[in-house]
Amino acid sequence: MPIDQTRRFIPVRIAVLTVSDTRSLAEDRSGDTLVQRLIDAGHTLADRRILRDDVDAIVAQLHAWIDDEGIDCIVTTGGTGVTGRDVTPEAIERVADKMIPGFGELFRWLSFQSIGTSTVQSRACACVARGTYLFALPGSTGAVKDGWDGILATQLDSRHTPCNFVELMPRLREH
Repeated sequence: MPIDQTRRFIPVRIAVLTVSDTRSLAEDRSGDTLVQRLIDAGHTLADRRILRDDVDAIVAQLHAWIDDEGIDCIVTTGGTGVTGRDVTPEAIERVADKMIPGFGELFRWLSFQSIGTSTVQSRACACVARGTYLFALPGSTGAVKDGWDGILATQLDSRHTPCNFVELMPRLREH
C-alpha cells in the first residue's frame, strides 16, 4: 500500500467520540490513542467528546458534527459489541446515507490476527452521511490501533495509492 510522496498531503479534520458508560476524558485510553495517532499523521482534531451508551444522544452528536462544515470525518470508539448497552452501530445506521461494509469486514480480518475468533463480537462499521465519513471502532486500545494503523492511516492519507477516502471527499454529496 504505497504512499506517493509526490502527491500533496491533505489534512483531514476529524472528530473523535468515545462511547462509554464508565470512562471520563482522564481515563479514555482508547480515545487518547486515537487522538495521538491522528495528530501524528498530520490530521486535525476538530472536536472530542465522551457520551454514554445512549443511542439518541449519540445520534444527536453525530448529526451536529455531520452538519459542521469544519468536520470531514468522525471516528467513534466503543459501543460496538453485542450487549444490550452497545448501540453505536444502531446510531450510525440512523444517520447513514451509504454504508461502507468493507470497513467492518477488513477490521475484523485485521483484528483476527490479534484476538482470534473473539473478533466476531465486534460490530465495527462505517458509512457516509451527508458528505461526512463515520467510522465506528471497538473501545479497546488494541482495536483502535488495529483500525487506525491497519485501515484509517492509509485511507485518510491523500497520498495513498491506488485510491483513498480523501480523494473522494469532494464527490460525497453527488446524486
